[in-house]
Amino acid sequence: MRMAGAAAAAAALVALLCASAAAAQSYNAIFNFGDSITDTGNLCTNGKPSSITFTQPPYGETYFGTPTCRCCDGRVIVDFLSSKFGLPFLPPSKSTTADFKKGANMAITGATAMDAPFFRSLGLSDKIWNNGPISYQLQWFQQITSSVCGNDCKSYLANSLFVFGEFGGNDYNAMLFGNYNTDQASTYTPQIVSTISNGVEKLIAMGATDIVVPGVLPIGCFPIYLTLYGTSNSGDYDGLGCLKKFNDLSTNHNNQLKSQIASLQSKYASARIMYADFFGGVYDMVKNPGSYGFSTAFQTCCGSGGGKFNYQNSARCGMSGAYACSNPAAHLSWDGIHLTEAAYKQITDGWLNGAHCSPAILHN
Repeated sequence: MRMAGAAAAAAALVALLCASAAAAQSYNAIFNFGDSITDTGNLCTNGKPSSITFTQPPYGETYFGTPTCRCCDGRVIVDFLSSKFGLPFLPPSKSTTADFKKGANMAITGATAMDAPFFRSLGLSDKIWNNGPISYQLQWFQQITSSVCGNDCKSYLANSLFVFGEFGGNDYNAMLFGNYNTDQASTYTPQIVSTISNGVEKLIAMGATDIVVPGVLPIGCFPIYLTLYGTSNSGDYDGLGCLKKFNDLSTNHNNQLKSQIASLQSKYASARIMYADFFGGVYDMVKNPGSYGFSTAFQTCCGSGGGKFNYQNSARCGMSGAYACSNPAAHLSWDGIHLTEAAYKQITDGWLNGAHCSPAILHN
Protein backbone atom coordinates (compact mmCIF):
# COMPACT_ATOMS: atom_id res chain seq x y z
CA MET A 1 0.00 0.00 0.00
CA ARG A 2 2.82 2.35 0.90
CA MET A 3 4.56 1.62 -2.46
CA ALA A 4 1.32 2.23 -4.32
CA GLY A 5 0.89 5.53 -2.50
CA ALA A 6 4.44 6.56 -3.33
CA ALA A 7 3.92 5.68 -6.98
CA ALA A 8 0.72 7.70 -7.08
CA ALA A 9 2.46 10.66 -5.46
CA ALA A 10 5.30 10.43 -7.97
CA ALA A 11 2.84 10.30 -10.86
CA ALA A 12 1.02 13.32 -9.49
CA LEU A 13 4.31 15.20 -9.22
CA VAL A 14 5.23 14.37 -12.82
CA ALA A 15 1.80 15.51 -13.98
CA LEU A 16 2.16 18.74 -12.02
CA LEU A 17 5.61 19.41 -13.48
CA CYS A 18 4.37 18.73 -16.99
CA ALA A 19 1.39 21.01 -16.50
CA SER A 20 3.64 23.72 -15.09
CA ALA A 21 6.00 23.40 -18.06
CA ALA A 22 3.11 23.73 -20.51
CA ALA A 23 1.70 26.68 -18.60
CA ALA A 24 5.10 28.37 -18.57
CA GLN A 25 5.41 28.21 -22.36
CA SER A 26 4.54 31.60 -23.76
CA TYR A 27 4.84 33.65 -26.91
CA ASN A 28 5.01 37.36 -27.62
CA ALA A 29 2.54 36.92 -30.43
CA ILE A 30 1.07 34.55 -33.00
CA PHE A 31 1.35 35.26 -36.71
CA ASN A 32 -0.81 33.22 -39.04
CA PHE A 33 -0.73 32.70 -42.80
CA GLY A 34 -3.17 30.68 -44.87
CA ASP A 35 -6.59 30.55 -46.49
CA SER A 36 -10.26 30.22 -45.47
CA ILE A 37 -9.41 27.57 -42.88
CA THR A 38 -7.96 30.29 -40.66
CA ASP A 39 -9.03 33.64 -42.13
CA THR A 40 -10.37 35.82 -39.31
CA GLY A 41 -11.55 38.73 -41.42
CA ASN A 42 -9.09 39.86 -44.08
CA LEU A 43 -11.63 39.48 -46.85
CA CYS A 44 -14.06 41.71 -44.97
CA THR A 45 -11.85 44.61 -43.89
CA ASN A 46 -13.69 46.89 -46.31
CA GLY A 47 -17.12 45.67 -45.26
CA LYS A 48 -19.08 42.43 -45.55
CA PRO A 49 -20.22 42.01 -49.13
CA SER A 50 -23.56 40.21 -49.22
CA SER A 51 -22.48 38.29 -52.30
CA ILE A 52 -20.05 36.26 -50.16
CA THR A 53 -21.92 33.49 -48.40
CA PHE A 54 -19.87 33.38 -45.21
CA THR A 55 -20.67 37.00 -44.41
CA GLN A 56 -24.27 35.88 -43.92
CA PRO A 57 -26.02 34.01 -41.08
CA PRO A 58 -25.82 31.33 -39.81
CA TYR A 59 -22.01 31.71 -40.01
CA GLY A 60 -20.62 32.63 -36.60
CA GLU A 61 -23.72 31.57 -34.70
CA THR A 62 -22.05 29.16 -32.25
CA TYR A 63 -19.55 31.51 -30.62
CA PHE A 64 -19.80 35.07 -31.91
CA GLY A 65 -23.53 35.17 -32.53
CA THR A 66 -22.99 36.92 -35.85
CA PRO A 67 -20.90 36.38 -39.01
CA THR A 68 -17.28 37.44 -38.50
CA CYS A 69 -15.90 36.55 -41.93
CA ARG A 70 -14.72 33.22 -40.51
CA CYS A 71 -15.80 30.28 -42.67
CA CYS A 72 -17.18 28.47 -39.66
CA ASP A 73 -19.99 28.44 -37.13
CA GLY A 74 -17.60 29.88 -34.55
CA ARG A 75 -13.90 29.86 -33.76
CA VAL A 76 -11.14 28.52 -35.97
CA ILE A 77 -7.78 26.95 -35.10
CA VAL A 78 -5.85 30.19 -34.56
CA ASP A 79 -8.54 31.41 -32.18
CA PHE A 80 -7.99 28.36 -29.98
CA LEU A 81 -4.21 28.74 -30.19
CA SER A 82 -4.48 32.39 -29.14
CA SER A 83 -6.63 31.47 -26.16
CA LYS A 84 -4.24 28.71 -25.15
CA PHE A 85 -1.34 31.14 -24.91
CA GLY A 86 -3.32 33.98 -23.33
CA LEU A 87 -3.30 36.15 -26.45
CA PRO A 88 -6.19 38.05 -28.07
CA PHE A 89 -7.87 36.77 -31.22
CA LEU A 90 -5.69 37.66 -34.20
CA PRO A 91 -6.76 40.81 -36.05
CA PRO A 92 -6.70 40.65 -39.86
CA SER A 93 -3.48 42.17 -41.17
CA LYS A 94 -5.41 44.35 -43.61
CA SER A 95 -7.05 46.23 -40.73
CA THR A 96 -5.97 49.87 -40.57
CA THR A 97 -6.81 50.29 -36.89
CA ALA A 98 -5.65 47.05 -35.23
CA ASP A 99 -2.74 46.68 -32.83
CA PHE A 100 -0.51 43.86 -34.12
CA LYS A 101 1.89 43.62 -31.18
CA LYS A 102 0.23 40.43 -29.94
CA GLY A 103 -0.16 38.94 -33.40
CA ALA A 104 -1.74 39.30 -36.80
CA ASN A 105 -3.49 37.14 -39.34
CA MET A 106 -2.36 37.30 -42.95
CA ALA A 107 -4.65 34.42 -44.01
CA ILE A 108 -7.29 35.30 -46.57
CA THR A 109 -10.07 33.20 -48.02
CA GLY A 110 -9.24 31.83 -51.45
CA ALA A 111 -5.48 32.09 -50.94
CA THR A 112 -3.16 29.87 -52.92
CA ALA A 113 0.46 28.90 -52.60
CA MET A 114 1.23 29.84 -56.20
CA ASP A 115 1.01 33.31 -57.76
CA ALA A 116 -1.53 34.34 -60.40
CA PRO A 117 0.83 33.85 -63.39
CA PHE A 118 1.08 30.14 -62.52
CA PHE A 119 -2.68 29.71 -62.90
CA ARG A 120 -2.73 31.92 -65.98
CA SER A 121 -0.20 29.59 -67.60
CA LEU A 122 -2.56 26.68 -66.95
CA GLY A 123 -5.61 28.49 -68.29
CA LEU A 124 -7.14 28.63 -64.82
CA SER A 125 -7.29 32.35 -64.09
CA ASP A 126 -11.06 32.21 -63.78
CA LYS A 127 -10.76 29.63 -60.98
CA ILE A 128 -8.80 31.99 -58.72
CA TRP A 129 -11.21 34.56 -57.35
CA ASN A 130 -8.98 36.20 -54.75
CA ASN A 131 -5.34 37.19 -55.08
CA GLY A 132 -3.62 36.52 -51.76
CA PRO A 133 -0.87 33.93 -52.38
CA ILE A 134 2.09 33.22 -50.14
CA SER A 135 4.19 35.96 -51.74
CA TYR A 136 1.54 38.58 -50.99
CA GLN A 137 0.98 37.39 -47.44
CA LEU A 138 4.70 37.63 -46.72
CA GLN A 139 4.62 41.20 -48.02
CA TRP A 140 1.64 41.99 -45.78
CA PHE A 141 3.57 40.63 -42.82
CA GLN A 142 6.66 42.67 -43.62
CA GLN A 143 4.50 45.79 -43.85
CA ILE A 144 3.31 45.44 -40.26
CA THR A 145 6.58 44.37 -38.59
CA SER A 146 7.78 47.91 -37.92
CA SER A 147 4.67 48.56 -35.83
CA VAL A 148 5.16 45.23 -34.05
CA CYS A 149 8.82 45.16 -33.13
CA GLY A 150 10.53 48.28 -34.47
CA ASN A 151 14.25 47.74 -34.92
CA ASP A 152 14.47 44.65 -32.71
CA CYS A 153 12.41 42.18 -34.74
CA LYS A 154 14.80 39.24 -34.61
CA SER A 155 14.44 38.68 -30.88
CA TYR A 156 10.72 39.50 -30.87
CA LEU A 157 9.88 37.11 -33.68
CA ALA A 158 12.10 34.42 -32.16
CA ASN A 159 9.65 34.33 -29.26
CA SER A 160 6.53 34.31 -31.43
CA LEU A 161 4.57 31.38 -32.84
CA PHE A 162 4.08 31.21 -36.60
CA VAL A 163 1.46 29.10 -38.35
CA PHE A 164 2.24 28.84 -42.06
CA GLY A 165 -0.72 27.33 -43.85
CA GLU A 166 -2.56 25.25 -44.78
CA PHE A 167 -1.44 26.14 -48.31
CA GLY A 168 -2.06 24.10 -51.42
CA GLY A 169 -5.71 23.25 -50.98
CA ASN A 170 -6.95 26.08 -53.21
CA ASP A 171 -4.24 25.39 -55.78
CA TYR A 172 -5.60 21.89 -56.21
CA ASN A 173 -9.20 23.12 -56.07
CA ALA A 174 -8.49 25.43 -59.01
CA MET A 175 -7.09 22.56 -61.04
CA LEU A 176 -9.74 20.01 -60.11
CA PHE A 177 -12.64 22.42 -60.61
CA GLY A 178 -10.94 23.42 -63.87
CA ASN A 179 -11.24 19.87 -65.22
CA TYR A 180 -7.72 18.71 -64.42
CA ASN A 181 -7.72 15.17 -63.05
CA THR A 182 -5.87 14.23 -59.88
CA ASP A 183 -2.90 12.76 -61.77
CA GLN A 184 -2.47 15.99 -63.72
CA ALA A 185 -2.77 18.07 -60.56
CA SER A 186 -0.17 15.97 -58.77
CA THR A 187 2.46 16.85 -61.38
CA TYR A 188 2.47 20.38 -59.93
CA THR A 189 2.87 19.24 -56.32
CA PRO A 190 6.68 19.70 -56.29
CA GLN A 191 6.27 23.36 -57.33
CA ILE A 192 3.57 23.98 -54.74
CA VAL A 193 5.55 22.33 -51.94
CA SER A 194 8.71 24.16 -52.95
CA THR A 195 6.84 27.48 -52.76
CA ILE A 196 5.66 26.63 -49.24
CA SER A 197 9.18 25.63 -48.22
CA ASN A 198 10.65 28.85 -49.62
CA GLY A 199 8.08 30.81 -47.62
CA VAL A 200 9.16 29.07 -44.41
CA GLU A 201 12.77 29.95 -45.18
CA LYS A 202 11.87 33.61 -45.62
CA LEU A 203 10.22 33.64 -42.20
CA ILE A 204 13.29 32.05 -40.64
CA ALA A 205 15.48 34.70 -42.27
CA MET A 206 13.31 37.34 -40.61
CA GLY A 207 13.79 35.76 -37.19
CA ALA A 208 11.04 33.15 -36.81
CA THR A 209 12.08 30.05 -34.88
CA ASP A 210 8.81 28.29 -33.93
CA ILE A 211 6.86 27.54 -37.12
CA VAL A 212 3.89 25.20 -37.55
CA VAL A 213 3.49 24.02 -41.15
CA PRO A 214 0.20 22.17 -41.76
CA GLY A 215 -0.35 19.72 -44.58
CA VAL A 216 -3.49 19.61 -46.68
CA LEU A 217 -6.78 17.97 -45.74
CA PRO A 218 -8.30 14.64 -46.86
CA ILE A 219 -10.44 16.30 -49.52
CA GLY A 220 -11.81 12.94 -50.64
CA CYS A 221 -13.81 12.86 -47.40
CA PHE A 222 -15.36 16.30 -47.85
CA PRO A 223 -19.04 16.66 -48.84
CA ILE A 224 -18.26 19.06 -51.69
CA TYR A 225 -16.02 16.50 -53.40
CA LEU A 226 -18.24 13.55 -52.52
CA THR A 227 -21.17 15.40 -54.09
CA LEU A 228 -19.48 16.78 -57.20
CA TYR A 229 -17.30 13.76 -57.98
CA GLY A 230 -19.23 10.87 -56.49
CA THR A 231 -19.51 7.73 -58.63
CA SER A 232 -21.42 4.47 -58.63
CA ASN A 233 -18.17 2.50 -58.63
CA SER A 234 -17.43 1.20 -55.13
CA GLY A 235 -13.78 0.81 -56.11
CA ASP A 236 -13.43 4.58 -56.20
CA TYR A 237 -14.00 4.73 -52.43
CA ASP A 238 -11.98 3.59 -49.45
CA GLY A 239 -13.42 1.63 -46.55
CA LEU A 240 -14.74 4.78 -44.89
CA GLY A 241 -16.52 6.08 -47.95
CA CYS A 242 -13.94 8.69 -49.00
CA LEU A 243 -12.87 9.13 -52.63
CA LYS A 244 -9.47 7.46 -52.90
CA LYS A 245 -7.87 9.36 -55.75
CA PHE A 246 -8.53 12.73 -54.11
CA ASN A 247 -7.08 11.58 -50.82
CA ASP A 248 -4.10 10.15 -52.70
CA LEU A 249 -3.46 13.63 -54.09
CA SER A 250 -3.48 15.05 -50.56
CA THR A 251 -1.26 12.26 -49.24
CA ASN A 252 1.29 12.80 -52.01
CA HIS A 253 1.41 16.52 -51.20
CA ASN A 254 1.83 15.85 -47.49
CA ASN A 255 4.60 13.31 -48.02
CA GLN A 256 6.55 15.78 -50.14
CA LEU A 257 5.93 18.54 -47.62
CA LYS A 258 7.18 16.40 -44.74
CA SER A 259 10.34 15.66 -46.70
CA GLN A 260 10.90 19.38 -47.30
CA ILE A 261 10.32 20.16 -43.64
CA ALA A 262 12.86 17.52 -42.63
CA SER A 263 15.41 19.15 -44.94
CA LEU A 264 14.65 22.58 -43.53
CA GLN A 265 14.99 21.30 -39.97
CA SER A 266 18.44 19.90 -40.80
CA LYS A 267 19.45 23.17 -42.44
CA TYR A 268 18.16 25.38 -39.61
CA ALA A 269 19.03 23.56 -36.40
CA SER A 270 18.06 26.51 -34.19
CA ALA A 271 14.52 26.60 -35.60
CA ARG A 272 11.66 24.40 -34.46
CA ILE A 273 9.65 23.47 -37.54
CA MET A 274 6.52 21.48 -36.70
CA TYR A 275 4.57 19.46 -39.26
CA ALA A 276 0.86 19.64 -38.42
CA ASP A 277 -0.94 16.57 -39.75
CA PHE A 278 -4.24 18.02 -40.90
CA PHE A 279 -4.96 14.90 -42.92
CA GLY A 280 -4.41 12.45 -40.07
CA GLY A 281 -6.42 14.48 -37.59
CA VAL A 282 -9.46 14.86 -39.81
CA TYR A 283 -9.28 11.33 -41.19
CA ASP A 284 -9.33 9.94 -37.66
CA MET A 285 -12.50 11.94 -36.99
CA VAL A 286 -14.05 10.44 -40.11
CA LYS A 287 -13.00 6.98 -38.96
CA ASN A 288 -14.10 7.40 -35.34
CA PRO A 289 -16.65 10.23 -35.25
CA GLY A 290 -18.24 9.06 -32.00
CA SER A 291 -14.92 9.32 -30.18
CA TYR A 292 -14.96 13.05 -30.90
CA GLY A 293 -18.62 13.61 -30.07
CA PHE A 294 -19.79 13.65 -33.69
CA SER A 295 -22.95 11.91 -34.80
CA THR A 296 -21.99 12.21 -38.47
CA ALA A 297 -18.75 12.56 -40.38
CA PHE A 298 -20.05 13.26 -43.86
CA GLN A 299 -23.29 15.21 -43.65
CA THR A 300 -22.86 18.97 -43.45
CA CYS A 301 -24.50 20.92 -40.65
CA CYS A 302 -25.39 23.92 -42.78
CA GLY A 303 -27.09 23.34 -46.09
CA SER A 304 -30.46 23.15 -47.78
CA GLY A 305 -31.29 19.54 -47.02
CA GLY A 306 -30.31 18.35 -50.46
CA GLY A 307 -28.59 15.13 -51.40
CA LYS A 308 -26.86 12.47 -49.38
CA PHE A 309 -24.43 14.91 -47.79
CA ASN A 310 -26.68 17.96 -47.37
CA TYR A 311 -24.55 19.87 -49.87
CA GLN A 312 -25.73 21.70 -52.97
CA ASN A 313 -23.57 24.17 -54.86
CA SER A 314 -26.60 26.24 -55.76
CA ALA A 315 -27.86 26.41 -52.16
CA ARG A 316 -24.77 26.53 -50.00
CA CYS A 317 -24.63 27.67 -46.40
CA GLY A 318 -25.34 31.39 -46.28
CA MET A 319 -27.51 31.28 -49.41
CA SER A 320 -31.27 31.53 -49.54
CA GLY A 321 -32.87 28.24 -48.53
CA ALA A 322 -29.93 26.98 -46.49
CA TYR A 323 -30.11 26.56 -42.73
CA ALA A 324 -27.97 25.21 -39.90
CA CYS A 325 -28.55 22.02 -37.96
CA SER A 326 -29.64 22.27 -34.32
CA ASN A 327 -26.32 21.01 -32.93
CA PRO A 328 -23.22 21.97 -34.96
CA ALA A 329 -20.97 20.38 -32.31
CA ALA A 330 -22.27 16.96 -33.41
CA HIS A 331 -21.00 17.53 -36.96
CA LEU A 332 -17.51 17.36 -38.42
CA SER A 333 -18.46 19.40 -41.50
CA TRP A 334 -19.98 22.84 -41.16
CA ASP A 335 -20.74 23.82 -44.77
CA GLY A 336 -19.37 20.95 -46.85
CA ILE A 337 -16.08 22.77 -47.43
CA HIS A 338 -15.03 23.87 -43.95
CA LEU A 339 -15.22 22.21 -40.54
CA THR A 340 -17.19 23.10 -37.43
CA GLU A 341 -15.80 24.94 -34.42
CA ALA A 342 -15.98 21.65 -32.51
CA ALA A 343 -13.77 19.97 -35.11
CA TYR A 344 -11.26 22.83 -35.11
CA LYS A 345 -11.02 22.58 -31.32
CA GLN A 346 -10.17 18.88 -31.61
CA ILE A 347 -7.58 19.59 -34.30
CA THR A 348 -5.97 22.33 -32.20
CA ASP A 349 -5.69 19.99 -29.22
CA GLY A 350 -3.96 17.42 -31.45
CA TRP A 351 -1.46 20.01 -32.61
CA LEU A 352 -0.76 21.21 -29.10
CA ASN A 353 -0.22 17.79 -27.53
CA GLY A 354 1.45 16.11 -30.49
CA ALA A 355 -1.25 13.62 -31.43
CA HIS A 356 -1.24 15.17 -34.90
CA CYS A 357 1.78 17.47 -34.87
CA SER A 358 5.45 16.53 -34.98
CA PRO A 359 6.89 17.78 -32.73
CA ALA A 360 4.03 18.98 -30.52
CA ILE A 361 3.53 22.74 -30.19
CA LEU A 362 3.67 22.41 -26.41
CA HIS A 363 7.09 21.38 -25.18
CA ASN A 364 8.91 21.06 -21.88
